[in-house]
Amino acid sequence: MSENPAAAVEFRSVTKVFEAGKQSHTALSDIDLRIERGEIFGVIGYSGAGKSTLVRLINALEKPTSGTVLISGDPITGVPESRVRQLRRDIGMVFQQFNLFRSRTAAGNIEYPLKVAGWPRARRKARVAELLEFVGLTEKARSYPDQLSGGQKQRVGIARALATSPSLLLADEATSALDPETTQEVLRLLQKINRELGVTIVVITHEMDVIRAVADRVAVLAEGRIVELASTFEVFAAPQAVPTRSFVETVLHNRPSADELKRLGERHSGRLVTVDIDDERGIGDALATAAHAGVRFEVVYGGVSALQDKTFGSVTLALEGPDDAVNKVVDELERRAVV
Repeated sequence: MSENPAAAVEFRSVTKVFEAGKQSHTALSDIDLRIERGEIFGVIGYSGAGKSTLVRLINALEKPTSGTVLISGDPITGVPESRVRQLRRDIGMVFQQFNLFRSRTAAGNIEYPLKVAGWPRARRKARVAELLEFVGLTEKARSYPDQLSGGQKQRVGIARALATSPSLLLADEATSALDPETTQEVLRLLQKINRELGVTIVVITHEMDVIRAVADRVAVLAEGRIVELASTFEVFAAPQAVPTRSFVETVLHNRPSADELKRLGERHSGRLVTVDIDDERGIGDALATAAHAGVRFEVVYGGVSALQDKTFGSVTLALEGPDDAVNKVVDELERRAVV
C-alpha cells in the first residue's frame, strides 16, 4: 500500500513522441508529476512547450509513447477503451473557444452531457437550474451562444463541464479569448469551484497573470520538460530556470532591464545594487549600517508584491560613498538578502 494517498493526476516517466513519416517530434520527455487532490495546479509554457499534449494525456485523447498516467490512482493508459470512458466521466473540460452548440440554448448546452449520461429529464432540468445559478446565468438560460458575451459563453462552458459533478476540471487556455476584466471574473469562478465544490483544477496557460491569480502550485514546461515545479509564491519570489524568470518578468517588472540599468547608471553616480526581499529577508538593518558608515542610498527602481499571504519583491539601490564603506554595505545586504 502506498504511503501517499492517490493523487488527482499522476505522471510516471511519461514520454510522448509524435511520428510523421520518417520525422519524429518529442512533445514530452520523461515527465514525473503529481497533482494533488483539491489544489489548483498551473501548467505554463510558451507555444510548443508541450502544454496541450500534457492535457490531452490527462483525458486520454493522446496515449503516451512510454510511461503511465493515473487518474485518482487508476491508470488511464494501457487499459480498455470502456475503462477510459469510465474514468473520463470524472473529468470536466473547459476550452479556449468555448465549444458550445450554436443551435442549443445555454440551458441546452449544459444539459447535453446529462442526456448523454442517461439522466432522466426531471433530474437534468434540476441540475441545469442549479448550475446556471452557480455560475450566475439564471436569466440567460434561454439565450443562444450568439446572444452571449465571451465571458458568459465561458461560464456556460464551465457549467457544462461541471454537469456530471467531476472531481477534476481541466481548463485549457480558458481565458485566452477574454478581455482582462472578464478573465478575472472567470478566474474567480474557478476559485469558487475549487473552494466550494472541492474540485481539483488544472489550468493550462501561457499567461503568468493567470497563474498568479489562481494557482497553488505551478509547473513550467520548456521543450517538453518540466524545468521548474514549485509553489506559485516560490516561482514568483525566486524563479530558478531561465524560462521561469522570463515569464515572471512579464508580470512583475521589478528588475531593471539592461537598457534601464544603463539609464539609471547615467542618472546616479553611486554603485547600483539590486536586492531580492521577502517576509524573511529584509534590508532595513543593512540600510541602517549604510547610514552609520556614511553611505548615502536611494531606491531607484523596484517594487514589492503580495502573493499567497506573503510579500516579496526586488529593489535597486544607488549607494554612494567611500569604496570601503560601500563594500561593507553590500556585504551586509548579501548577508541578509539576495543581491
